[in-house]
Amino acid sequence: MNRPLLRFLLGRLVGLVLVLLATSFVVFSAVHLAPGDPVSFLMRGRPVTPQARAALTAQYHLDQPFAKQYLLWLGDVLGGDFGRSVQFRQDVGELISQKVPTTVFLVGYAMVLVTVVGLILGIASALRPGLIDKLVLAWTGTSIAIPSYIAATVLTSVFAVKLGWFPLYGAGEGFGDRLWHLTLPAIALALTFTGLLARVTRSAMLDELSREHVEVARSRGVPESRVIRKHVLRNALGPIVTVVGTMVASMLVATSIVETAFSVKGVGSLLINSVTVKDFPVVQALTLLVVAAFLIANLIVDLLQPLIDPRVALGGDPK
Repeated sequence: MNRPLLRFLLGRLVGLVLVLLATSFVVFSAVHLAPGDPVSFLMRGRPVTPQARAALTAQYHLDQPFAKQYLLWLGDVLGGDFGRSVQFRQDVGELISQKVPTTVFLVGYAMVLVTVVGLILGIASALRPGLIDKLVLAWTGTSIAIPSYIAATVLTSVFAVKLGWFPLYGAGEGFGDRLWHLTLPAIALALTFTGLLARVTRSAMLDELSREHVEVARSRGVPESRVIRKHVLRNALGPIVTVVGTMVASMLVATSIVETAFSVKGVGSLLINSVTVKDFPVVQALTLLVVAAFLIANLIVDLLQPLIDPRVALGGDPK
């Protein structure tokens, strides 16, 4: 590993850790910034018996100074202990681990749809000016403007209720059944992102098509398919991969609406439910999880950029 790459990796990892620490501090402080007694907030305003108050005080170290409370909580988090869910009376880490596979499957399914459909539409729009380009632009503009909950409502009404092609709710069991159950949620989740990726792909392709080296390759008689594949699409992958990496992290947040609409018991619906009932230990853990996923996705994209385009200096500008 060369020194510039090592410095880049260390710098990004240090930045990732610092952002996570700042996020953890903000998340932890929220329970103390809420109006009223922290114990009452954790109990969601319900009457608290002396025994319950003593148990919560001991569990969250509320009898300690704030700085020590944070350090003790951070030590527990680093050890994998996020506390216990107030609502489910269950270890938060165990509770989340039960929901993660469903959400990962849904996000992965949606990303396959986004990548395949978005790339095809974007490439077709860039290479076929005229009617096809206008149709793609009209469709992508519409898809970007449609909120996920509207898409979920329409898909449920048409394909689940009226036509009965897909299940109305749930995540299914086993790969095939889960694929069937999560098709409509994946489409609802992917709709906006597909339009966005198609637009980015079209813009990147058109930018590369106007480059001088593309005209030179064509003038030398290089087959058009080779020109598109080697000189246009490959050079356009930089912004495309960047957007795809950002989408993966953004989908973790967007799943909350879709999972709730389709009664899918994943991380997104757990977050919405926990916020509603003020199950703060779960909200803390999920917030850190989403931030970590976003940072890791961005780090992976930055590492892939020099592999996609050797002209890009790692961590720098194109040469």
